[in-house]
Amino acid sequence: MLQWLADKWHALTWESIVISVILFVVTFAFSLGAIAFVLVKLPAHYFSAHYEQDFLPNSPWLVRWGAVILKNILGVFLIFLGILLSLPGVPGQGILTILLGLIMLDVPGKRPLEARIIKRPKVLAAANHLRARWGKPPLEMD
Repeated sequence: MLQWLADKWHALTWESIVISVILFVVTFAFSLGAIAFVLVKLPAHYFSAHYEQDFLPNSPWLVRWGAVILKNILGVFLIFLGILLSLPGVPGQGILTILLGLIMLDVPGKRPLEARIIKRPKVLAAANHLRARWGKPPLEMD
């Protein structure tokens, strides 16, 4: 096991380190930007029980279904990115990125999972602080 680690250490080059750092910075910036955008655009009552979502209600069915498919693909990508950012030693907004991915997905049973994540005191405080910076009301919870 230690030999494998030693081999990896000796195989490191400046080029691979720079590529890794650039990849980290880009994914981190994308994650923060996407989280900020969606949390600010969410209606304040999104997490309440009486909220009903209708995605692109006045669009033709082809546009609506295409957008739903793209939105779900983005949601899966964000969930995997959030899991990666949640690993120990990897700095980033992992839990919020997973929440953002769940918000994007159209799967049954996602509402209780979203509520469990957003009701965590630190997550809710961070989300409401971000919304306050953009002049939006705090999220309403049941």
